Amino acid sequence: MSAALDGFLQYLRVERNASSHTVEAYRSDILEFLRRVMEADESFNAWSQVERNQARRFVSSLFEAGDSKRSIQRKLSALRSFFRYMMRMELLGDNPFLKLPPIKADQPLPLVMSINQIDLLTKAVGEYWEMAAANGISKSDEAAEFAAARDLAMVEVIYSGGLRISETTGLDMGDIDLIGGIARVRGKGKKERIAVLGRPSQKALRNYFKLRSTVGGGRAPGSPVFLNKFGKRLTPRSFQRNLKNYLIAANLPPDLTPHKLRHSFATHLLDAGADLRSVQEMLGHENLSTTQIYTHVSAERMKEVYKEAHPRAK
Repeated sequence: MSAALDGFLQYLRVERNASSHTVEAYRSDILEFLRRVMEADESFNAWSQVERNQARRFVSSLFEAGDSKRSIQRKLSALRSFFRYMMRMELLGDNPFLKLPPIKADQPLPLVMSINQIDLLTKAVGEYWEMAAANGISKSDEAAEFAAARDLAMVEVIYSGGLRISETTGLDMGDIDLIGGIARVRGKGKKERIAVLGRPSQKALRNYFKLRSTVGGGRAPGSPVFLNKFGKRLTPRSFQRNLKNYLIAANLPPDLTPHKLRHSFATHLLDAGADLRSVQEMLGHENLSTTQIYTHVSAERMKEVYKEAHPRAK
């Protein structure tokens, strides 16, 4: 790997507190440019030879390959950041990815679950594990009871506090305050925020904590809240697999994801009259514009209700 690229990735890790997933995404986007346009690999080091026409050629090749506008925007952003870093390090005097024609991506509205669908999902968690115990899918009744209590608590915490799945699985025992009804959450860029735990999530957590010790879960502040059957921190992938089973059991669309619970949290708050700034803080969004997409969702839902109910709507 070239020294410039290696230094940039290290800068992302150390100074920007970027996750390993984000660092790998930047690396992949930069290497794609090298393959497509420069016909080179990660050992390429002649960055001063990259010109604006090659940046334009990269954009054209992405459109020809069928990349979405949003994907192209992300890749160009990665390359702009990389060249900006090299200019700051005085390795280059120009950034060929600046002043390219803007690419306006279509902004899809996030899918949300209705309150009734949330209720069906929470009910399905216990029903699925009762069936799993009865049919021998679960190794024991105790294992099924533990999994049901844990996953119901996760669903309630995600929906109650608007957490990302990675934030949920990353919770430690010291982050939970059941008396105060709050949780300390570490979000993107290791930024901390406070999430509210409503009564259903508090109840679900208390029930889960009664069974958590059966897999060796301790009460130390640094101990993971959500454990697998071996007493280790549960991974997001494991919960996502289980969620598919609950969605099928509830006869809900199987392509719903844990992030849809977060979308639903934000939309239901705005539907009930919460102000945008408060929702921004609860979601941990750095920019208000990121949160504003949920106002469009609420507007679309109001239009649907209007069309169904108003005598002049048809």
